[in-house]
Amino acid sequence: MAIRPVYFVACDNKSLVSTEDFDFKWHPGLAVKQKQKSIEELHGSVLKKYPHKKILEISSKSKNIHGNALSAFNLVFRTNKYKDMISVETAFQSSKVFHNGGPYSDLLGKTSLEAKKDLRIRNSGNLLYFSFFGEKWSLTPQTAFYDWLYINALSQHSDLVEHIIQYDCFTDIEFNPEKSINCQAQSAALFVAFYKADMLKDALFSKDQYLSILAAFTKIRSDIAAPQRILVQGSLI
Repeated sequence: MAIRPVYFVACDNKSLVSTEDFDFKWHPGLAVKQKQKSIEELHGSVLKKYPHKKILEISSKSKNIHGNALSAFNLVFRTNKYKDMISVETAFQSSKVFHNGGPYSDLLGKTSLEAKKDLRIRNSGNLLYFSFFGEKWSLTPQTAFYDWLYINALSQHSDLVEHIIQYDCFTDIEFNPEKSINCQAQSAALFVAFYKADMLKDALFSKDQYLSILAAFTKIRSDIAAPQRILVQGSLI
């Protein structure tokens, strides 16, 4: 058995995204088919409790062609400062600034996997902040920068937007909250929440506008002391 979080589009006056943990049968092994079996088990657990929810796996292991394309490894975008297409994962890794080095802008020319596995990412000391083409991002809110990259990248793909807004909740079978912080399923849910709340343009307008929206919802959650935890954070350019 395993436990994984599922990210729901809340889109109300209290929160944008909520999360709930589900236990399910885990199929061990690194093969894609094994991962997909685990995805089916997880989705089955969700549908048992919420039979009318539409769930999408966001990862390179997704059977859904759009869910696969929405993986941070595969989702690409172009900035005003960097004309070549880069993936969300590559942009994220290349922006890290550590105690002993970074940002490693040369990673922008690498694949997602190459950027993630670059030894400097593991051997440069503690992570201090992010620097995306000279713009500094703090480590708090924890997932703000990653989600911001993802949301902006997705906004450049109208075909994927048309597909993703049909879903209520999202999973990422590769994400383990005990080992990682940022989750592409959370980012996807946040995008849909912004879209359905008619706040996407505001969130994309600027970094400050985006962070202000997050701060406002975080304050609401704190004031009402609700049991659900808000998991929102992530303009480009």
